[in-house]
Amino acid sequence: MSCSRSAFGQGGCFLLCAFSGTALYISQMTRARRRASALVFKAILPILATLPLSAQAHFPTSEDLRHLGAISNPQLSPDGIQVLYTITESTADGGATHLWLSAVSGGEPRQLTRSPESDKRGERGAKWAPDGSAIFFLAHRGEQTQLFRLPMTGGEAMPLDLKVLPQVDDSRLPNAIPPADPKAAGKPDSKPEPLPISVSGYAISPDGRTLAIWAADPETPGEKKAHEAKADANWVNHEHHGTRLYLAVLKPSGAIDGDLRLASIAPNVVAATWSPIGDGILVVTDPPNELSDLGPAAQAWHLSPVALDKPIQLAKLPGTIRSFNWRADGLQVVFTAQTPEDAPPGVEDLFALDLSPDLTTAIPRRLTGGFLGGLGYGDFLYRPDGLVLAPIAHGTRLGLATIDPAKAIVTELSSPAPILTGIATNAKQTGFLWLTQASDQPETLCFATQITAQCQPVAIPPLAPAGLSAVKSQVISWKSDNLTIEGLLYLPTGSAKGKVPLIVDVHGGPLGAWEDRYDAWAALLVGRGYAILRPNPRGSSAYGVHFAAANKNDLGGGDFRDVMAGVDAAIQNFPIDSNRLALMGYSYGGEMAGFAEGKTNRFRAIISGAPVIDQFSEYGTEGGSWYDRWYFGKPWRSFADAWRQSPLATASQAKTPFLLLQGESDATDPLGQSLEMYRALRQDGVPVELVSYPREDHGPLARGIFGEPVPEPWHGFDARQHILDFLEKAFTPAAK
Repeated sequence: MSCSRSAFGQGGCFLLCAFSGTALYISQMTRARRRASALVFKAILPILATLPLSAQAHFPTSEDLRHLGAISNPQLSPDGIQVLYTITESTADGGATHLWLSAVSGGEPRQLTRSPESDKRGERGAKWAPDGSAIFFLAHRGEQTQLFRLPMTGGEAMPLDLKVLPQVDDSRLPNAIPPADPKAAGKPDSKPEPLPISVSGYAISPDGRTLAIWAADPETPGEKKAHEAKADANWVNHEHHGTRLYLAVLKPSGAIDGDLRLASIAPNVVAATWSPIGDGILVVTDPPNELSDLGPAAQAWHLSPVALDKPIQLAKLPGTIRSFNWRADGLQVVFTAQTPEDAPPGVEDLFALDLSPDLTTAIPRRLTGGFLGGLGYGDFLYRPDGLVLAPIAHGTRLGLATIDPAKAIVTELSSPAPILTGIATNAKQTGFLWLTQASDQPETLCFATQITAQCQPVAIPPLAPAGLSAVKSQVISWKSDNLTIEGLLYLPTGSAKGKVPLIVDVHGGPLGAWEDRYDAWAALLVGRGYAILRPNPRGSSAYGVHFAAANKNDLGGGDFRDVMAGVDAAIQNFPIDSNRLALMGYSYGGEMAGFAEGKTNRFRAIISGAPVIDQFSEYGTEGGSWYDRWYFGKPWRSFADAWRQSPLATASQAKTPFLLLQGESDATDPLGQSLEMYRALRQDGVPVELVSYPREDHGPLARGIFGEPVPEPWHGFDARQHILDFLEKAFTPAAK
């Protein structure tokens, strides 16, 4: 039995939930609900104490997945004693983010920030002041996202007073309201007043005295008046606002000293990084008005903090650059950018750039060419010996490697766990932090004085109800065409007694990969007696450039054969019931579900989340087309190829019951895609269901379904119930 959030006040339902191990949800409740439920918990505690431990352990339920939190962005204090990190509350508690602090030596974790009721997102983007005296963070208060400073000596976090002169001329707005007096047109009544800005990001100088802040131009009084009057036509690709870079000097008290200084760099600023010696800032900008839809066009700049009007462009850098990481002497940086080889957008290499006296001619050097893996998630850290400590992805594992910038040699480091992320240190590298997990090991925050030393767990607040069970995955491989394909297989504990149903779960992308993580959604399915196969077919990341590019102009072709070859391998080598197969996927996994619908009748049920169904209509209505264009070109110029790679092309052959799950605000794979498939199957007499979710975009709906914390309280739960009911109906023999 699972209980809804509203049922926790009912003693009977709470008692039943307690017997299944969910009583400790009270640790995740709001304070008021926790006090009320504690009385009930005290009453049943003697009963729980008499139960064997195994009676309290259980595989996750759909309700359990509403009570999972998350940890991110660990940062070691300058003195190496404390850890600052971000905790995302569970979906049941609102999904907001807050800042927490723990000591590396032990003790109870401490929550540093809390949000007013009006702020549903919470605090984020936290950074230590270089001397450890304060913590900076972003939070949305009022109408703007503000930058706060929290002194570590005590006291409340206070927002910095950040105001700038407007950069937009009201008199020239195409949608401005005509003034009452025509003679006053174009003649402001008074001198413009500074306006508060909404901060997008910030960087702190090494001495802690200056902030580099990037923020969008604030709405002027004239624009606000126009919007209130609904004079708000949107002239596509003519946005006149930009995200600009400012420098703010801090007083010893932490307040802003004087006015913000505007840098002479064209918008839009997406990142800025200080030199470790404070003599320069590297800035990355993107051209405004969706030029990136024509192809990446980022630009890199070097800016002196004493000459903001004289930026120097690093003209030889690729248009796919995003940010820099500096060597301690300030003479070299590394950055990630698209590989020069023919590969899908997002296949990146690590590059090094020597900052010679003539920055305009500095040419980057590729460091990871030939590496049969990919880059992982997080920062790239220079060690004192000059080697770069780099997060990498290799197959189903995430780990670390050292990279020699002089010789371009990649050396992988061994790790006891398959997943290692979030590597962080302080300026003096007196210690290291990372997050580690495995399919049967929940995420742990680790500290060690050396990156190769044994993990010392750091205390963090509970991120899940107590007693959740999981099954250890196993990496399996099989042959498909001339390729070796890997995947993760999860088998339920009772599989040794007989054959079990198999769910084939296809990842998104196509440039994605299943990683050997702790996964409560997988544990939920395994707990219901289902085996799961998660294949990494051709086109997946983490297997090298050529593997990632192996499905060019072949979506639903070779990669579909890879998936089906994995099904055959699982049936041949494991206790899988070949008559009870299902396939599911989200995003490109949902698109693969659409391909499977028209290409095979082997599955009893197919579940598709936010798919591409028609390459023509999707290409013209999605948020950006550069990614798709690499695979099959412009549809109106590659008509046959685009149609061949559309699941709709084979929908007339469909017979398998089909479930569609779709966010109504999805800008990546819009709602129309699911509507097209629903209409086609329904009119051809194929059993099909479509469930759409208001306010949901592409990523948030997926995260909610799979148990990650999100603000929408019930959409993920509802989608899971539809999936589970659909599978149960498919796998249950019809009554005779």
